[in-house]
Amino acid sequence: MVNAIIFDLGDVFLNKNKDAKVEAFAELGLTAWTDEHEKLEKKFETGKIDSEGFLKGIQQTIPNASLKEIKAAWNAGIDDFPLYRLEFLQNLSHNYRLFLLSNTDPIHIEKFERDVEASFYGDFYQCFEKVYFSHEIGVRKPDAKAFNFIINKHDIQPKRTLVVDDKKFNTDAAEELGFQVWNLKVGEEDVVDLFDKKVINLDEK
Repeated sequence: MVNAIIFDLGDVFLNKNKDAKVEAFAELGLTAWTDEHEKLEKKFETGKIDSEGFLKGIQQTIPNASLKEIKAAWNAGIDDFPLYRLEFLQNLSHNYRLFLLSNTDPIHIEKFERDVEASFYGDFYQCFEKVYFSHEIGVRKPDAKAFNFIINKHDIQPKRTLVVDDKKFNTDAAEELGFQVWNLKVGEEDVVDLFDKKVINLDEK
């Protein structure tokens, strides 16, 4: 039944280390991520402010930290991207329409691309019919507009599309729109288990 898959990036393909980010900010004096920080992050992830605006916004709460230090702390949570996941995706791309829909920002994408180098991220992006980052399209999950953006751009049918995301509120939102979903449990499941977990019978196209 499924002929298209919409994947998340962080903690689906690219490992993240939340504790490392928390510790890095704590060392700079930021011990709690407040509602104001959340609002700032949302603006950043939806392209309402640029990288400098975001870093300076954080700096207001830790004025003794430099923008460079804040940027490093923000990136501390970006971890590795195992090669076997890329190989899995490359094989999958031969038989399904694949899309990437990620809540992210230019600082994190810059970090990811710098860490894995051009040949790797080029091969990764090439697996997808289209790559969508929230800061570029101006909306982020779980807002229905994020999923509808892909529906309208690519003429896909939610009932024949699987959404894979590590955040339950994102898969819940997708499910309400009629998508089939897999809420991947980080640390317990891996994206390459897609068939083994029998999340959905992808062979029934």
